[in-house]
Amino acid sequence: MMSDTSKISIKQWAEEDRPREKLLLKGVAALSDSELLAILIGSGSSKESAVDLCKDILRKADNDLNKLSRFTISDLVNNFSGIGPAKAITIIAAMELGRRRKESQREQRKKIRSSHDAYEDLSPMLCDLPYEASWALLLDHSNQVISPLLVSRGGISGTVVDVRLILREALNDYASGIILGHNHPSGSCKPSEQDIRVTKKLKEAAALMEISLLDHLIIADAVYYSFADEGIL
Repeated sequence: MMSDTSKISIKQWAEEDRPREKLLLKGVAALSDSELLAILIGSGSSKESAVDLCKDILRKADNDLNKLSRFTISDLVNNFSGIGPAKAITIIAAMELGRRRKESQREQRKKIRSSHDAYEDLSPMLCDLPYEASWALLLDHSNQVISPLLVSRGGISGTVVDVRLILREALNDYASGIILGHNHPSGSCKPSEQDIRVTKKLKEAAALMEISLLDHLIIADAVYYSFADEGIL
């Protein structure tokens, strides 16, 4: 019979249940908070595995990562057997990276509230080009810009918009909305029949993925045409 103080080490677990192997097999989203922390600290104590130790740490923080981020090195070292300065520093460094990522997203993501906001984001990439090009803004559920996407660049008279490329990148970035934009080097921002067809095709394809095409802007010098503003989206 096993004694009360014995434990099964992570190395004895089924391979798919070990945190590192589980991440490789199933992706990072499949791991619990304790499993992610266990990867950071690498090993537990003589009495419990790294995962169990991390469960104890999270319980002490009321299973709240925001509270965990306020723990000091002393809090971790003095309250948990198996956590020394090196492991404590690793956890605190990871919490700080998470905080900085959150802060960076808040600072960099611009919220699109109107066609003019979209024009301000797209025009630096399009207004001075001597050839036609297409960009898309990928937006989250709050209409904040996740990232701009170069869709295509072509000749003076036109360019080909790859709907599959836009949707693939939108899905990869978990986007909820798309704003398409392209320029007319001719100086006229009147939509062509091809512009109208592409807009319809993208809107219908995106809807199948539960993604909204919010607007399509045609930019010519300092003016633009918005399909949404004109009510033809």
